Amino acid sequence: MDESLFARLVISKSGHDKGKLYIIIKSDKSNVYLCDGVLKKLDNPKKKNIKHIQFTNYISDEIIKRNKNNKLHDEDVRKVIDQYKKEHFHFS
Repeated sequence: MDESLFARLVISKSGHDKGKLYIIIKSDKSNVYLCDGVLKKLDNPKKKNIKHIQFTNYISDEIIKRNKNNKLHDEDVRKVIDQYKKEHFHFS
């Protein structure tokens, strides 16, 4: 896996989930495996072509730390995504 992709927040650019936020939990040559902690959980991530996602500059240190300690849970992923939404998407 490309370690630089792990724990990066991405946005789906195509498909029925267009615009949805995910965290990359695995990757291979041309695909990433995405988790949102709600519908796509850590034990059943969404496989998506790397061409169909938009990268953000956000990499979660919390996800990296919890993964190293083998304490990463779906709730952690949900919290990171919810916090990112609060900080970057302002609705009137």
